[in-house]
Amino acid sequence: MDAIKHYLMDMDGVIVRGTELIPGVADFIQRLRAQDMPFLILTNNSQYTPRDLQVRLAYLGLDVPPEAIFTSALATAQFLHDQRPGGRAYVIGESGLTTALHDLGYILTDQDPEYVVLGETTTYSFERITYAIRFVEAGARFIATNPDVMGPGQGGIVPATGAVAALISAATGVKPYYVGKPNPLMMRTALRKMDAHSENSVMIGDRMDTDIIAGIESGLRTVLVLTGVTSRAQIERFPYRPTWVCESLADVDLELTYALGKA
Repeated sequence: MDAIKHYLMDMDGVIVRGTELIPGVADFIQRLRAQDMPFLILTNNSQYTPRDLQVRLAYLGLDVPPEAIFTSALATAQFLHDQRPGGRAYVIGESGLTTALHDLGYILTDQDPEYVVLGETTTYSFERITYAIRFVEAGARFIATNPDVMGPGQGGIVPATGAVAALISAATGVKPYYVGKPNPLMMRTALRKMDAHSENSVMIGDRMDTDIIAGIESGLRTVLVLTGVTSRAQIERFPYRPTWVCESLADVDLELTYALGKA
């Protein structure tokens, strides 16, 4: 097997925890850049553009270019472009999603849309959800950026894309096609963006049920870091295992993974 040459990394729980950069992350990214190792930081959150996230990370002390950030919004826009270039979509989401669709030539409309596209937002309105339900009932294809049902918010958890998608599904009987993790489609789209192959790539994440399974199903080797939602004891509950387990990104040894990649 070829050595590992490309790194995919989840953002929340791997790079950042809440509003703080996880210790050791900046040094790890610096090591990747010093060895000319291509990498992408992945996130299922479709609210923000890569430029927005670059600024957020820079504020926390991590300097990465926007081209090194890949969101479920970008993956969703690419999927729709591949399926039906220049199509029409009714979109519930923030600038990360609408900008990605605009950039690939999609028309955002409430007039006879071909797709209803649901993404992350903090301003869900009953009126817009009602429109989405009616469009799906009329035959529009239902797409959602990611299946996460909740996320962190000020004062506690907040409903996320998967929860609102469930509401629309309950009203229409139509389930959405989720583009983001754990769908391997997002991983493969990210690999194409890097001009990389699964055989010499690795996925680093903190969730067994999204990051690790998406990596495995995409043919990548995987690293589970314990800085997010999964503890070491919980690993045994799953029918699949990561290739490696590390306490944090700081403990991922590039030389070790390089050597094991050649084994």
